[in-house]
Amino acid sequence: MQNRSIALGAIASEHGVKKNYTKQPLSELICDNALSWLIDVGILRREVDGQGITDGFRLTPLGHQLVEKLKEKELPPASLSDRLLDFITRWLRRPF
Repeated sequence: MQNRSIALGAIASEHGVKKNYTKQPLSELICDNALSWLIDVGILRREVDGQGITDGFRLTPLGHQLVEKLKEKELPPASLSDRLLDFITRWLRRPF
C-alpha cells in the first residue's frame, strides 16, 4: 500500500495469504471491517477514481509516517492486556 492501491479482493481469502498480506485467510466482510477500522484511525484511505470510490486501499500520509518509523525499530509482541484492550475497543466500535 506504500506504492500503489491494493484491492480488497487481493487481501481477502487465500489471495491475501499467498501475497503475504495476511497470515490466515479472511472473509471479505472481516477484511473490510479491519480495513475500515484502519480508515477510522487515519492509517488508510479508500482509493478514488473518476467514477467514485473503488475497492482499493492506500496509506494516508500518517500511515506512511508510521511505516517509516516501524522500519527503524522492531516492536515487541503484543501482551495479553494489549490484545484484550484492542478487542474491547474494536467491539465497542461495532454498530448495534
